[in-house]
Amino acid sequence: MKSKQRAIPFFYKLIGGGAALVLCFIVSMTFGAADTSLRDLWLALSFAPANDNILILRELRLPRELAALLTGAALAVSGAIMQGVTRNPLADPGLLGLTSGANMAIALVFVFLPGLSTFGIMIACFFGSALGAALVLILGAARRGRLSPIRIVLAGAAVSAFLYAISEGVSIAFKISKDVSMWTAGGLIGTTWEQLQTIAPVILIGSTVAVMLSRQVTILSLSDEVARGLGQKLVQIKAILFVLVIVLTGASVALVGNIAFVGLMIPHIVRLIVGTDYRYILPFSVFAGGGFMLLADTLGRTINAPYETPVTAIVAMLGLPFFLLVVRKGGKALS
Repeated sequence: MKSKQRAIPFFYKLIGGGAALVLCFIVSMTFGAADTSLRDLWLALSFAPANDNILILRELRLPRELAALLTGAALAVSGAIMQGVTRNPLADPGLLGLTSGANMAIALVFVFLPGLSTFGIMIACFFGSALGAALVLILGAARRGRLSPIRIVLAGAAVSAFLYAISEGVSIAFKISKDVSMWTAGGLIGTTWEQLQTIAPVILIGSTVAVMLSRQVTILSLSDEVARGLGQKLVQIKAILFVLVIVLTGASVALVGNIAFVGLMIPHIVRLIVGTDYRYILPFSVFAGGGFMLLADTLGRTINAPYETPVTAIVAMLGLPFFLLVVRKGGKALS
């Protein structure tokens, strides 16, 4: 079976991934509490005169699903970079303190800088993500020895709990719990075109740069010694990739809030399809992550319609068993 998978050229796999992403987008736009059809979707995308269904698709569902697609792609690419650079199969922005740091930044912004623009919130999320990641690395390296995957994950859990506690404490003290919860619960409700116009270019540019650096990620995934032998400037490359992860994660949280496990699951699943070369993993993760989030949001909107199940709950129900599987297999189950 594996030999047949390897025999399929990556170009055809990429086309298949793109086609699957388009199908997921059509499904996510068509299904929901409102009774819409493929014809309504076509009219909404072709800027036809608006009726009720077209307005729902164009002004509510379209920005929401674009946000889901972009967020899934950004988190999947971030997770793949983290797993490659750290050679840690459990690496994920949500597990290693980045999203919790961005959540804390949002809470602080709501208290001390109310009315800040979407761009300002995104910048705050960048700093929050960087703080979360730095705390995890400092705590994980507090004792001498190699940073094992389990030690990093435990440090990430501790830092995430600490930063969430700060966020909750600030929210309760300043009576903004409802506002913060609505933003950070991992929901896509209320995504606006203004948010997309600000954040989408950052995610698109960040993902493009990540794909351009995929060869360097592949080399780093082998060992630092191999990378040095091949003439890689380790400090500079790792710094650039670290900044990319912070930017992609911070932009995702600024757009839709906290969503964990996407960056853990998608790269492992992608390796089953394209192998272990990050020149293939990173571009395919864009399609796989975007499609996964589209389907997760569709399930959240339809499983208990007309009420919504938070997409973060849908992702967690799938991600937690996956996380336990990877831990049990030592990270080799799906690699």
